[in-house]
Amino acid sequence: MSLPVEGYQLKRISSKAYEHPADRAATAALKAIPHLDTVVRKLIEFGYERALRRGVLGSAVRLGDDQLSDVWQAHASAYATLDLEPVPDLYLMQFPVANALTVGAGKPVVVINSELLQLLDAQQLQGVFGHEAGHVLSDHVVYRTALVILLRLSSLPGIPVPLFALRAALMEWFRAAELSCDRAAALVIRDPLAVCRTLMVIAAGAEAGNLDLDVFMKQGQDYREKASPFDRFSRLLSDLNLTHPMSVQRVHELMDWVKRGEYDRIVGGAYVTRDEPQSPRAEAGDAVAHYAERFRDTFKELGDSIEDAGKQLSDWLRNARGGEESS
Repeated sequence: MSLPVEGYQLKRISSKAYEHPADRAATAALKAIPHLDTVVRKLIEFGYERALRRGVLGSAVRLGDDQLSDVWQAHASAYATLDLEPVPDLYLMQFPVANALTVGAGKPVVVINSELLQLLDAQQLQGVFGHEAGHVLSDHVVYRTALVILLRLSSLPGIPVPLFALRAALMEWFRAAELSCDRAAALVIRDPLAVCRTLMVIAAGAEAGNLDLDVFMKQGQDYREKASPFDRFSRLLSDLNLTHPMSVQRVHELMDWVKRGEYDRIVGGAYVTRDEPQSPRAEAGDAVAHYAERFRDTFKELGDSIEDAGKQLSDWLRNARGGEESS
């Protein structure tokens, strides 16, 4: 298992070292939703994660030293750099959208779409694996798996209204979590600009080779600084249907972190480790309040209180599972 740069390893690094404030705040607010963890456990308990895993792995090819070994080594190297074990299984799936996914509450697996191999160079691909390793280190995988299951269950009949509210809350959380993992990608490959280029490639596709990265990065600055209030409201509405933040926003957030010197500090060896006691502390109060209000309003707008949502979802999942077993 080789490292991207000889001798470079972020030994025992904690996800707290690179965690984006929005991720920290959204996670704290999400955990405060009554019954949410119960519902997430029910999704897994009733076998939906097992079905998801079977569906993914049954239509994908497992990679390793004997199957696309260079891709496997890039994946394993990301975990070596973050000093993280074990290395999850890696699968390749034919799909025309450039994306990767880590799922599995107990034993995560990483799935990459074939389009990524067509579009990205070796360094960019390793950055993607660093991003996915960041999800594992940050313990995002349980909620992320629940979100994937909910997105698939949404097409079934008889879905209770709170299901859509919970899905919206998890999507809001996951967009914030993505910002942390862009930082993890930059740390793994030691090149934030390569992460920005990857985001440009994912946004533009094959023509990205003819595009100017500096212009794209300036677009990210314009996106944040020159938008009118109406533009910001329009972005909010569009965000509600996205599992990932917009690429230009991700570029802006990543480079803002780099400019503040936090990236250089971590690469230089100054970071919080997993061995250090994590003392309880107030999580950026205003930001937590923002996400808590967003999550609460999401449930209320759909006609159900958060307190009722857990019971309704649990009952529906039990009935739906019972119907599957009797059919």
